[in-house]
Amino acid sequence: MKDPISISILELAIITQDSNAPETFQKTKEIAQLADNLGYKRFWLAEHHNMAHVASSATVVLIGYIASQTKDIRVGSGGIMLPNHSPLIVAEQFGTLETLYPNRIDLGLGRAPGTDQPTAEAIRKDFFEQAQRFPQNVTKLQDYFSAENATAKVRAFPAEGTNVPIWILGSSMDSAALAAAYGLPYAFAGHFAPRQMIQAFEFYRENFQPSSVLDKPKTMACVNIIAADTNEEAEKLSTSLYQMFLNLIRNDRKGLQPPVDSLDDIMSEEERFHVNQMTACTFTGNKEQLITDLKKFIDYARVDELMATSPIFDHQAKLKSIHITKEVIDGINNI
Repeated sequence: MKDPISISILELAIITQDSNAPETFQKTKEIAQLADNLGYKRFWLAEHHNMAHVASSATVVLIGYIASQTKDIRVGSGGIMLPNHSPLIVAEQFGTLETLYPNRIDLGLGRAPGTDQPTAEAIRKDFFEQAQRFPQNVTKLQDYFSAENATAKVRAFPAEGTNVPIWILGSSMDSAALAAAYGLPYAFAGHFAPRQMIQAFEFYRENFQPSSVLDKPKTMACVNIIAADTNEEAEKLSTSLYQMFLNLIRNDRKGLQPPVDSLDDIMSEEERFHVNQMTACTFTGNKEQLITDLKKFIDYARVDELMATSPIFDHQAKLKSIHITKEVIDGINNI
């Protein structure tokens, strides 16, 4: 028997058109509480900067808030962009979170800046040098979390001995190689960069080196899931997601837009091509449609876990999508 697939949420805390950060934090809390009650496994937040309509810039602060408002769900980063930070500070922060919320904190690590080049340089002048040192800094983090670091000159309190689970996040073969070499779990950003996902998972599995934290490969795919009562309703809701990626291509920073009846008059053929490439791992439909489509994907990608992100304009429609998605995964696990 195959192990059941767990379902988790990546929440980008996107501010919708005509909304604001306080309302978005309230909505994020409600989404996390619903996911907690439904039995979702993880609720991750992502680090972004200089984006007026993404409210998760102070990622660690928001993780602490969400953990305080939930009971059982694991809360973490999808991810912390490590080149922006000192490994010591990250260890202290996540060690504190783990101490406050034992066995509920995940630390997903990325190599990208989570922003544009001028902002990356404003965060840290040596960002690009630190990006090259990503593997070494992951090792530093592991050292700070380990009980064996007790004899070191530099120690991270209260992180020492907490062994916060570290995930390597990525969208390329480089991240797959690092996760495999370090024997760490690997999460792929299929929700915006799916092109190399299957190849990266295969490379990771074939080259995985068992470690003290993991004896066999562990993979998670993050994908877009838009669920509704009918396929037609889900398709319409998904137009907000496609507009979000269109605005990203155009470098037109604005809040999440309401759904539209048709995208034909909004984007050119060239823009549609690029948007479709970025959103190839998007699953849209009613419960029955999603059971069929997601089961095919899970079997093909051979993933151990699934993480969903659902950029839906209407809050109640998003909560309903989260309800239906959990029913979908339960249905797949019962097949």
